[in-house]
Amino acid sequence: MIRFSVNGERIETDVAADTPLLWFLRDNLQMTGTKFGCGMALCGACTVHVNGDPARACSTPLSAIEGKRVTTIESIGSSKIGKQVQAAWISEDVVQCGYCQSGQIMSATALLTKNKNPTDAQIDAAMNGNICRCGTYNRVRAAIKVAAGGGAAKPVMPEKKSVAKTKA
Repeated sequence: MIRFSVNGERIETDVAADTPLLWFLRDNLQMTGTKFGCGMALCGACTVHVNGDPARACSTPLSAIEGKRVTTIESIGSSKIGKQVQAAWISEDVVQCGYCQSGQIMSATALLTKNKNPTDAQIDAAMNGNICRCGTYNRVRAAIKVAAGGGAAKPVMPEKKSVAKTKA
């Protein structure tokens, strides 16, 4: 049996010890926010936190998380910093296609948890390995600065209300 926690919930499983954490999260717990990207720990789409540190779930076997705490994108907004990062992602309009964003948010939250006011170089180092095919890197950096309190947030646009149209 392998024992660990995911988002504060205790898990005990007899799934094969070499099963990647990514597939356990997605297939066994139906937590699909953590994405499969490359399967080789190179793109960052599968980033989760293991005991507070960013980890690539696609290459982390269940045996490596015995007794540890796993945090996924599904609960990152329950922490103050995670909530700030998510709000900054919205205010800075970071997302394009969105596929990499859960991994980006997880890496950014881990950075700001350890470093409240990172420099550009520190942001780049922490986000290295989080690939965005849409190229939103400048917006990611801006959002991290906003979440850290070092930048001005753009106003969030109010939702557009739909108007029913009828023939006259």
